[in-house]
Amino acid sequence: MDLAAKVAAAMWAEDTASAGLGMRLVAVGEGTARLEMTVRDDMVNGHGIAHGGFVFCLADSAFAFACNSRNQVTVAQACDVVFVAPARTGDLLVAEASERTTFGRNAIYDVTVTRGDEVIAEFRGRSRQLSGTIVEEQS
Repeated sequence: MDLAAKVAAAMWAEDTASAGLGMRLVAVGEGTARLEMTVRDDMVNGHGIAHGGFVFCLADSAFAFACNSRNQVTVAQACDVVFVAPARTGDLLVAEASERTTFGRNAIYDVTVTRGDEVIAEFRGRSRQLSGTIVEEQS
């Protein structure tokens, strides 16, 4: 198992928030991650569409797995989202995160949330590395 997969497995084991929302970790690599989530009835707002907070949570979780993939404890320092199209109950949303650039202990990641070929949201996250690792590396 590669390092990114080991880190993801360790993080997923403790991530009750993402699991509780029904997210599934589909893939992870160095600086990348893909998660998916099906919009449930309890995720829909008064307009009959997915509450933006749930779409944001999916993107944020993909961001977290991507920016921690090198086994350095990393947190969000800022992020924003643009909602492009509504999602509805039963829609399978996929969040694809990728690293854009790193500088010092900082990095920028983009996450695209899609339903099939349609973009639902675009998320940009800025991360900051802290001290410590997620898993103990074998030498």
